[in-house]
Amino acid sequence: MNVAANTALSIAELNIYPVKSLQGIRLSQAELTPTGLAWDRRWMLVDTQQRFVTQRQLPALATVGVALTHDALVLSHPDTAPISVPLQEPEGNLRIVQVWNDHCKAWPESDAVTQWLEAALGESAKGLQLVRFATRFERSVEAEFLEGDQAHTHFADGYPFLITTTGSLSALNAALKANGSEPVPMARFRPNIVVETPSAWAEDAWQTLDAKSGVFGFTLRKPCKRCKITTVDQETAGIPDPAEPLKTLIGLKTQPALKGGYFGQNATLGSGEGATLRLGDELVVTTRAS
Repeated sequence: MNVAANTALSIAELNIYPVKSLQGIRLSQAELTPTGLAWDRRWMLVDTQQRFVTQRQLPALATVGVALTHDALVLSHPDTAPISVPLQEPEGNLRIVQVWNDHCKAWPESDAVTQWLEAALGESAKGLQLVRFATRFERSVEAEFLEGDQAHTHFADGYPFLITTTGSLSALNAALKANGSEPVPMARFRPNIVVETPSAWAEDAWQTLDAKSGVFGFTLRKPCKRCKITTVDQETAGIPDPAEPLKTLIGLKTQPALKGGYFGQNATLGSGEGATLRLGDELVVTTRAS
């Protein structure tokens, strides 16, 4: 039997990343869809081989600002004027693009965006093209962790939602300080939902995370293995310490049975399609049977 947790929980942050690996947008409320928070990871950048490009290859992507208006995606950068991309889905031929091992259908945005990226980021962005996920296409989440359920996402690494907690960040930063390293902000982990809780690593035992009101619920599926993007300053694209916070995360062994450093939990929507999440929403959890 699962056991309900007693600790008071609430939503501390809501973030979307409309373009994979560009800057995110902090929200006070967000609409829930089965594929993630509305507009999350609807676009990504691809190279001339139609393979996704992220801060892993090009840390400077962290300097590209992103905003949404009622009718446009707006990209900005200190070195050039902003460019707007209509939210209305484009017409024309779909193409096949690759994100990890998945091949997805996408619409290419205009060549003007390619030119804009090169003007903003220089030669390192040459040939990059912005593509939009074709919503008539479904990208399935890996079945291994779904226990017979089905789930889909857009251009996220693998799951519709990434959930982290303030308690775990505090624990990580305490360990970083003890190692003589600088603390890191939550932005390094690019979460969708940040849960306010004093408990460190409690989320690793959660099975479900639900609104206290019962309006929505998530199922936590798999711990999130972290990569070198966590070393990139999400405002400047600088890399203050190429080893951290990954080195400390690995040393903490938050997932003793797994290799690597882990922070946060990948999740799918259990209920509440079309519902609105808001900062401060109270939450309740059930934990996995030990």
